[in-house]
Amino acid sequence: MQETVNRRQFLTTAGLSALALTAATNQLFARTSKPSGLKIAYSAITWGGNDAQAITDLASLGYHGIQLRANAFGPYKAKPSELKALLDQNHLALAMFSSGNVEIDPAKEQSTIDMHVAHASFVKALGGSAIQLTNSARPKDRLPTTEELKRLAFVMNEIGKQTADLGIQATYHNHMSQLGETPEEVEIIVQAMNPKYMKLELDIAHYKQGGGQPEKAVKQYKDIIYALHLKDTMSPLPEKPGDPKAYKFVELGRGNVNVPAVFKALDEIKFSGWGIVELDGVPEKDKTPIQCAQINKDYITKTLHVQL
Repeated sequence: MQETVNRRQFLTTAGLSALALTAATNQLFARTSKPSGLKIAYSAITWGGNDAQAITDLASLGYHGIQLRANAFGPYKAKPSELKALLDQNHLALAMFSSGNVEIDPAKEQSTIDMHVAHASFVKALGGSAIQLTNSARPKDRLPTTEELKRLAFVMNEIGKQTADLGIQATYHNHMSQLGETPEEVEIIVQAMNPKYMKLELDIAHYKQGGGQPEKAVKQYKDIIYALHLKDTMSPLPEKPGDPKAYKFVELGRGNVNVPAVFKALDEIKFSGWGIVELDGVPEKDKTPIQCAQINKDYITKTLHVQL
């Protein structure tokens, strides 16, 4: 009798141990799996134009993609193969190219279209597939009108039509101090964009600082999001506690953006595309760009348990 009881206890204990092991294994896989299809890249903006160093540093940290800016066009436009070779040697894909501003002044429309189409040709030569469009036309003394916001979308649609012929996707980047600062402005612009030619590159920090909730925007714009800027913003600042408009961009997890909620939303919509970590500059003077990139990597891999 005693032997039968011991055998039962052993089988019960063994069964519970197996269940515990299975649960632990499932939990581990859940913690280390990334949102469906999400690819992590990093923006070279923090290196202030030293793109070669940015490429080397990011590759050494294990990132798989990079965003370059329009400053790379000048030195490499006549020799894109050199820049492509550098990217290839470091196993970095060109996730996005920051193509610059879109002018809404009718007198500048053709020149702005021509500039972005030239950038798109450059991106194609580098093996990339998308350009980012911003603007600096926000009025200084008033809110932008609906007509101005729709005008931006109109010009971007025209750019997108021509870049599509090259196989390059044009994307709109929402941005503080530009047209599309608030969620309401972003909505007007997005609704006026032709989804056949234009997609959204949602910057989660600019959207948060503009008064929105980026985790909700991910779901709201799930059909038009092409890529995201994974970014954080700190506001108010410790040195300006009474100024709600004062802010600075910081490494992921240090600011006000609910980054885990954004990743959860991306998983729920089964997002497939690039999430580009961006930090405009080092937030504290004693840091270097590569140190900031490491901090961001640690947050993604150790706090969010997402692999690069």
